[in-house]
Amino acid sequence: MPKVITVERPRPSLQFELPLWRQGLSLIAGIDEVGRGALAGPVYAAAVILPARKSILPELDGVRDSKQMRRAEREAWAPIIQEKALGFAIGKASCREIDRIGIAPATRLAAKRAVLGLRVLPQHLLVDYLRLQELDLPQSPIVGGDALCLSIAAASVVAKVARDAELCKLDQRFPLYGFAAHKGYATEAHRSAIEQYGPCAQHRRSFAPVRLQ
Repeated sequence: MPKVITVERPRPSLQFELPLWRQGLSLIAGIDEVGRGALAGPVYAAAVILPARKSILPELDGVRDSKQMRRAEREAWAPIIQEKALGFAIGKASCREIDRIGIAPATRLAAKRAVLGLRVLPQHLLVDYLRLQELDLPQSPIVGGDALCLSIAAASVVAKVARDAELCKLDQRFPLYGFAAHKGYATEAHRSAIEQYGPCAQHRRSFAPVRLQ
């Protein structure tokens, strides 16, 4: 009988939070975005401030990079993250803002809105890859941060669940495109729908597959 090999999904840690906590910085916000590569809908970002205690790691043991979690897992963990967090907020930039200023600035805008929506001002930001020049706050951009850093992974789950919920609502308004299934990403079914029906008001006209229609 062939041997079954299981692959452990990456486990985020507190390796980035702990040195900051030791410096006396207890309000550390993890930032992550979702929807950057989609053809339709807004780009979302979330900011999450976890309590400065080591026990938060086992308390959020099932939290991973949202892309590595099943939908049911994300939806189960998002309210737990929000309950345990010292603060969380969600920001977004619309498809029209994306078309007007570009996806990278719009992503930073969504992240800025998330940070400014927090009920307390963070002392340091841990950001997945991005540097938020628009915010005059100490920050650390971390490549692959959503897989490595618990605060960023928690933000990725909150942002993903919130954006998925909006795309399901958009599916009711624009039922021809299947937004509830693909969440605006460039699946074959989505591209075929754009070809057949043309883009709708939620499509990003600056993105090539839509612009060509």
